[in-house]
Amino acid sequence: MTGTTPAPAPARPEAAGAPAAGPDTLRRIIDGPPAAGSICVARLDGTRTIELRELYERSGRLAHHLRDAHGIGPGDRIGILAANSLEWVLLDLAALRLGAQTAGLEPGKFTPSAELMDRYGLRLLFTDRAAPTGPAQPPADPADPSAEQHLAWPAGVLGTDPILGLTEPDGAPDRPLPPVHWGFLDVTTIKFTSGSTGVPKGLGATAGSIDSSLTAVQEIFAHGPGDDLFVFLPLSLLQQRYWVYSALLHSHDVTLTTYEAAFATLRRVRPTVVMGVPAFYESARRQIEGRLRRSAGQDPRKAARALFGDRIRYLWTGSAPASPAVLRFFTDVGLPLFEGYGLNETCIVTKNHPGAHREGSVGRVVRGKEVLIGEDGVISVRSTHPVNNHYAYALPGDTEKVFDADGTVRTGDLGRLDEDGYLFVRGRADDVIVLDNGKKVIVRPIEELMRADPAVAECVLFSPTQTDLVAVVSPAALPADRAAIAARLAVVNAAGGPDERISRVLVADPPFSIDNGLLTSQYKPKRPAIAAAHHIPLHDQEAGIHA
Repeated sequence: MTGTTPAPAPARPEAAGAPAAGPDTLRRIIDGPPAAGSICVARLDGTRTIELRELYERSGRLAHHLRDAHGIGPGDRIGILAANSLEWVLLDLAALRLGAQTAGLEPGKFTPSAELMDRYGLRLLFTDRAAPTGPAQPPADPADPSAEQHLAWPAGVLGTDPILGLTEPDGAPDRPLPPVHWGFLDVTTIKFTSGSTGVPKGLGATAGSIDSSLTAVQEIFAHGPGDDLFVFLPLSLLQQRYWVYSALLHSHDVTLTTYEAAFATLRRVRPTVVMGVPAFYESARRQIEGRLRRSAGQDPRKAARALFGDRIRYLWTGSAPASPAVLRFFTDVGLPLFEGYGLNETCIVTKNHPGAHREGSVGRVVRGKEVLIGEDGVISVRSTHPVNNHYAYALPGDTEKVFDADGTVRTGDLGRLDEDGYLFVRGRADDVIVLDNGKKVIVRPIEELMRADPAVAECVLFSPTQTDLVAVVSPAALPADRAAIAARLAVVNAAGGPDERISRVLVADPPFSIDNGLLTSQYKPKRPAIAAAHHIPLHDQEAGIHA
């Protein structure tokens, strides 16, 4: 990868006879099937449900195939470039059972190729994407629109590049796999940053960090039989795979779908827990409010459960700040929404939960983490079992900016701890705008006030001349409700000081999306990309809605 730091040699889990010390969670996942529970994979093209015991057995057969047909073993790395699917889960579990690493590659951000495999040291690449053409490619049936997307196994091997389709092999043996031992420092997967500030950085996640996070979450939420955890964010994001691991550990159900199918699936599967992000809950709130407008006098709690089903125990949000208005809305309709805090480099650091919750905070520090607040107000995180102490793939100098030698992570976020240990995050240190009068403006609270209006999906503040603030707003619907946005601008300006006043608002057309490159896969705004896309109106003093 040109201009990047090369990956160190991958850690190799120890074979049979290794010391017993190691992450208990991964050992339990590998050693045997759960007593109960199922996984439901719900996509727009259909739904499949299998028992977790069958999932375990099928992952074993797949592991045998990878080992016998392709020589995959401890320390080897396979790439998965695909949308959420049962095959994704099976490949991930098979790799764990072989002591092999995975690299979760987000569709749309990566393209299957030999160059991709070389860049990330992949022995195999599995994909549901359109494959590159070549003389050895099986011809697609023009009558079958899915033929190019779903290659046969193993006929989907293209030339000498082992790029395989996501279908399961037949006839793999049921004999036991060789024992595998994961140590705390062994890397199980390469995960990539969401890319909100540039090229994604690759980070090797240690087995110890996964064990620590799963243990901490279970301690405060006690997932178990009767629960059904609803997952729709990409499995290329390691934390989404945690909920599959949790099901295998604690014998609860898990539903796996995609963002596109999430709302269509929710009411039908009736989950008890939804693992989401703020943009998802903003959209859900708008849908519930729409139901209430169409049915005057309807109980808001009934309208909320018509969307989410009648078994919700709690809702989970993280990865980006949730607006206070959204948090209050779901609390008021009887669906408690608990916000937390963490980064790719730290995993889960703090979390509100039923036993300890404070409005405006992102919760208390979970077991195995320590939050440090520097003199400059920047949050650092120290972990008993760090995710890692360096990037595997990044530009020169990136590791030194973020990691200390012991794995302590300088997050770049501004925050404070209150007297009871609750963390309050004020925004990004690099999102502080310094005006020409020397005033430092923290933009997050102002952006949150703008987003509190139903007409506004996202708001990002800039100061192109360093004299005033200019907002770029992504409307919640088209056509944009410019009158509502103008009214909200007046409310926000009335609430702040002179230097926190927004002089004008640009309404994004088209709105921010993943497809146009203005949102990450976790639906966080990409500030540099938004600034570039709106460069001309940002510098045109006549453009936009004026205060």
